[in-house]
Amino acid sequence: MGIKIDPGCPVINTALHQLTDLFSTLRAVVVGVRRDGTLFAPEAKDQLFVGDETYVFCHRDDVARTMEVFGKRTSKQERVVLVGGGNVGLAVAKQLENGPTRIRTKIIEKSRKCAERAAEALERTIVLNGDGLDASLLAEAGIARADAMLAVTDDDKTNMLACVRAKAEGCEYVIALINDPTLVPLMTPLGIDAYINPRATTVSSILRHMRHGRVRAVYSIGDAEAEVIEAEVLSTSPIAGKKISEIDFPEGVLIGMLRKGDKVMRPLGRTRIDEGDVIAVFAMAEDVPKVEQLLQVSIDFF
Repeated sequence: MGIKIDPGCPVINTALHQLTDLFSTLRAVVVGVRRDGTLFAPEAKDQLFVGDETYVFCHRDDVARTMEVFGKRTSKQERVVLVGGGNVGLAVAKQLENGPTRIRTKIIEKSRKCAERAAEALERTIVLNGDGLDASLLAEAGIARADAMLAVTDDDKTNMLACVRAKAEGCEYVIALINDPTLVPLMTPLGIDAYINPRATTVSSILRHMRHGRVRAVYSIGDAEAEVIEAEVLSTSPIAGKKISEIDFPEGVLIGMLRKGDKVMRPLGRTRIDEGDVIAVFAMAEDVPKVEQLLQVSIDFF
């Protein structure tokens, strides 16, 4: 998760090793911090300051508690408005319809053809044909009562303006799909709560096929500044059979989480990494080759 440290955050000026002591059962690790535009892998003595953007690796069951620790309020999403009913909007609406909880979803789509296609493909979602920047249409969609609005058209600027208009009309939480990374610095001044970068997802998908070793997933962080690599440890990997404290990781590398069998755990220095374990590693871009060396098998494996 990417979490920005706001003035009301309870863990401001707290060293990361103290967080481990304070929340000993919380399966969450701060693996990256962006401060003043620079991304780095923090050390245990580092503190978090207002304005920091943190990357936190967290067990799915501990997400709500982690958000609370970092001063973020979580609320149940029952009403969602989507601006954009193209391929992305339609896919999101289908996921919301098929999800475990009932979410009332409405789509605003400017193209009549796309709106008709969405209406035919969806069962419980209401589709409105019109401009997502139109205040009257947003009101008809119930934007003031919506728990969230997602602007997912194929135009970045339209998505940003739709978010600003939705906020002005009373929606508390807005998300924009942004392809152009140079627009990201405008998110906070415009009051946009979160953004989705499909470019990062595409890069991640490509990287997964390029990385050596038994890599299961790769996610690119920022503008390809760092990666989160999930990989299985093989018997001939250099780290197999070693404690984490014994492994010579570069300064820009941190293990975010470790899975042994069905158990997912927060890594400690005394934790031993064995064959078959799955580890999730945060690595700055320049340190990725070293991580690959630690993960890949030796020649005698073949």
